[in-house]
Amino acid sequence: MGYGIILAAGKGTRMRSRLPKVLHKLGGKYMVQHVIRAVCDIGIKESIAVIGHEAEMVKQALGPALTYALQEEQLGTGHAVMAALPYIREEDGHVLVVCGDTPLIRAETLQKLWDYHLETNSACSVLSALLPDPAGYGRIVRKEDGTLLKIVEQKDALPEELLLQEINTGIYCFDLKSLREVIKNLSHDNAQGEYYLTDMVALLGEQGLMVNAVIADDFEETQGINSRSQLCAAEKILRRRKIFSLMEDDGVTIVDPDTTYIDQDVTIGQDTVVEPGTFLRGKTVIGAECTIGPNTDITDSIIGDGCKINRTVMVEAKAGDLCNIGPFAYLRPGAELGYQVKVGDFVEIKKSRIGDNSKIPHLSYVGDAQLGMKVNIGCGTITCNYDGKHKYQTTIEDGVFVGSNTNLVAPVKVGEGAFIGAGSTITMEVPAGDLALGRGRQVNFAGWAIKKRSQEEKE
Repeated sequence: MGYGIILAAGKGTRMRSRLPKVLHKLGGKYMVQHVIRAVCDIGIKESIAVIGHEAEMVKQALGPALTYALQEEQLGTGHAVMAALPYIREEDGHVLVVCGDTPLIRAETLQKLWDYHLETNSACSVLSALLPDPAGYGRIVRKEDGTLLKIVEQKDALPEELLLQEINTGIYCFDLKSLREVIKNLSHDNAQGEYYLTDMVALLGEQGLMVNAVIADDFEETQGINSRSQLCAAEKILRRRKIFSLMEDDGVTIVDPDTTYIDQDVTIGQDTVVEPGTFLRGKTVIGAECTIGPNTDITDSIIGDGCKINRTVMVEAKAGDLCNIGPFAYLRPGAELGYQVKVGDFVEIKKSRIGDNSKIPHLSYVGDAQLGMKVNIGCGTITCNYDGKHKYQTTIEDGVFVGSNTNLVAPVKVGEGAFIGAGSTITMEVPAGDLALGRGRQVNFAGWAIKKRSQEEKE
């Protein structure tokens, strides 16, 4: 269904950044990715991104799914569309032109513009918006029959035109054949020396072609991002939308939306409660009937049903159903918990599989390990997985009890049902069912402390 042209070549000077403007993030995604998603969601399968400033950085960030047109000099929006047109193979059809710095635009609004464009058989359809205070925006000037006459910039507007409240959002649909023929007539004879896409409206009208404007239902979503403060404001809007959708559509309880931060690609199951101070990032998936938070930070992780996660950080980790995690736990990439696993306070797990019904209650580090079912790890236990050059595996089979303050020096294996005494350093395999003690023998010296104190008093 047609083509998309996404204008993403600008530097964004007001962002005061080394990054191209469209690569600033909000809602866990690059600004321009929100635009790309909205375009794809209306069925447009092939889009051309017009890139310029830091072009290679933009290509690398967005990947191979897009076609890229290079605008070596940024000579205006019309010039950007000129750069993209050679990459559109078909002569007939329609194209949607969207700015890459409008991350709040909804697919529903683009669909409204697209449908109106096709129904009216227009050569060009402009998405407009009504503002109480339109200062600074180009005004939509209509003919008596309601069709579009022209778009006039504020600096060029007549006094009566300045009173108009309908403004141009910079989003267009074009008939491809008309666009190709008429864009050749665009002039850069202006103060900026640039080719303005807005001038296409008058040029198409002069050819006797139909030009229209359709008003967006909500101006908020058409706003462009030009500064850090505007980026912050847009982030709040995206977050509000996401939280509202989770509450109203998915049956999730968000205790305090003002202190909860959820990225756009996060999914949460029914009757889960998200407590204040929680960050849910990336492509995190959370099951039903969980309690998440307070003060929890989860990134790109998968969590089953019925879990309780409190004051915990998880990054690229997995937790099965009915896990109880925290407070103050840290699950690093590759941590994977089975069914009904307990991970308590000040526990760190990295690149390890923890079997069903196992417990790591507190103050332990488990790295590069495989734990079976119903394993109990005592307080202060660590897997010594790194020798300064290489990392090694620890294997603990089902039903093992590890006493407090144990060092498991990898590579090492503890067999099924074995016991390890508290304070042990284990360097060799422990066979199934054995008791292992790896500590020095205790020696008591009778009366030593009394004699020591008596000597100190005399001195």
